[in-house]
Amino acid sequence: MPRRSRTRKKPSAILGSPFLTRVDLWPDRIQSGVHPFTLPLLSPDFELTFSTPVTFLVGENGSGKSTLLEALAWALGFGAQGGNRDTSYVEGADGHVLGSALHLYWRQKVTDGFFLRAETFFNFASYLEEVNSTFLAYGGKSLHRQSHGEAFLSLFKHRFEDGVYLLDEPEAALSPQRQLVFLRILQQLTASKIAQFVIATHSPMLLTFPGATILTLEDGAIRSVSYQETEHYRLTRDFLNAPDRFYQHLFATDDPVN
Repeated sequence: MPRRSRTRKKPSAILGSPFLTRVDLWPDRIQSGVHPFTLPLLSPDFELTFSTPVTFLVGENGSGKSTLLEALAWALGFGAQGGNRDTSYVEGADGHVLGSALHLYWRQKVTDGFFLRAETFFNFASYLEEVNSTFLAYGGKSLHRQSHGEAFLSLFKHRFEDGVYLLDEPEAALSPQRQLVFLRILQQLTASKIAQFVIATHSPMLLTFPGATILTLEDGAIRSVSYQETEHYRLTRDFLNAPDRFYQHLFATDDPVN
């Protein structure tokens, strides 16, 4: 469905996040013992603060990044498997249990935005085939007639304007070169539009984006770090500098793979 043209003018400078500023939990909506409230991340004093236009969420598999993004997408009214408020190609709504318990704080409330789930992007592209004959809001070309990475970039270039954008592992379909292109698009959007991004990622390259906040989710705690402090950066750097040292350990042990 084509986007309406936006007339909101971007201020000369935005200090802090333009839209969402904080997320915590409504105490009376916490369901003890029910997933996902069993995740260590979701303690009663859970709080997520957005202090810049771009916020990265990092952490090991199972730390709760995707669960949190899905719930936040539900709270914002976005499509259950990706999309915006106009997307309704999936019955039900993933993330509703946690999403209904999220308390959102706004600097300026908006309804524009998009939720990208890399693992269900094919379903979203198929939905567009059924409802969209021109694909004007996506560069004028069917997403299914492009490679996975090209379709991602078409979405980023043509569909993203003002609003809140939740991206779950956008690097999944992007080569290292295309990740650099994505960083340029991210810079252009945050410089020329009123756009806020919350991105769950494992990519050390994306984490270098200038001025972004990186929140690491470890052992149920959330803390702000530099990209050099992340395990993603340190492990990738050390491995590329000396892969043989890692192989000596990985291939010489009989311990089960974790």
